[in-house]
Amino acid sequence: MLNFKILTTSGNARSGIIKLNNFFVKTPIFMPVGTYGSVKAISPLELIEMKYNIILNNSFHLWMRPGLDVISKFGGLHKFINWNRLILTDSGGFQVFSLSKRNKITEKGIYFFSPINGDKLFLSPEISMKIQKILNSDIVMQLDECTPYKIYNRILSENEVENSMKMSLRWAQRSKEEFYKINNKNSLFCIVQGGMFKNLRDESLEKLKEIGFDGFAIGGLSVGEPKKKMIKILQYIGPKLPIDKPHYLMGAGTPEDIIMAVSNGIDMFDCIIPTRNARNGLLFTNFGNIKIKNARYKFDKNPLDYSCNCYTCKNFSRSYLHYLHRKGEILGSRLNTIHNLYYYFQLMRKIRLSINNNIFEKFVKDFCENRKYENKF
Repeated sequence: MLNFKILTTSGNARSGIIKLNNFFVKTPIFMPVGTYGSVKAISPLELIEMKYNIILNNSFHLWMRPGLDVISKFGGLHKFINWNRLILTDSGGFQVFSLSKRNKITEKGIYFFSPINGDKLFLSPEISMKIQKILNSDIVMQLDECTPYKIYNRILSENEVENSMKMSLRWAQRSKEEFYKINNKNSLFCIVQGGMFKNLRDESLEKLKEIGFDGFAIGGLSVGEPKKKMIKILQYIGPKLPIDKPHYLMGAGTPEDIIMAVSNGIDMFDCIIPTRNARNGLLFTNFGNIKIKNARYKFDKNPLDYSCNCYTCKNFSRSYLHYLHRKGEILGSRLNTIHNLYYYFQLMRKIRLSINNNIFEKFVKDFCENRKYENKF
């Protein structure tokens, strides 16, 4: 059972600790994304050496391939991928959202065609809970309808968003009922929906609080809406989430997004940005981003970031990383990924320290100045 304790606050920013299944996770925390059961270009051992204690896997894709019959032979996902720390699994709602041209959403669930072989498939709250039980996810997400900002370049109306939000509420109730029916001893998080409408976000949150969950996630952001609208909704609903539960912002994950979200009470993050950007040669440093493919780095003997103690920065030059990226060498992707994930872990550590020392506002100011980012928080 999940136990969450707030240690310190600084404004709406919170420093806390999650205890779950004999592991401790200090918050705010970033969870590397291993969609298919592996965090791309990096090994579980390297993640552990960086001190990551939790990753995100995707139940939808693992259901598709390798399939539950394979994973069940190992007694769950932990042994299958050789990760003996915590796993949070997304329920599949976002993946169905991304397949919107090939699905049909009904009260019962979602009918869609497999992106692998075209088979007709069906996903319901009950099936999602059963899938995540077989995976033995430490943190299970309810099945929701991930409300898009636009459909075919048309912004959804308030009535359309309301209908979607209420569907997610009914699915949240069914997810919880099934979660306990199948005797899952792990933890279940809900997802607050409501698009860009504050009244709908309020209604979603209040109903989810009545149902009761171990943690509260915010969904339906970073789905194509303007950044200003995302920030406005997060500033509104983030501080309203239950104070005694972990708060999780799904899918938003630039360093600037994380800082802004922490300042509005968010504790947990996941995003593909650090690993995907690493493979594409975009590297995060304490002094701004580096596009390692640029010709200016061809003869550069400096490390990516003098203030970084990752394996990449301690051993390799920008020139070598530039060469590897230009040649398309796998080592380049690995070294870049090691650096970006190390940067993210250290970013979260610095955030926690600043909250604990009650200097979070100064940290934000210094962060924005060093990264050459205009503070709009």
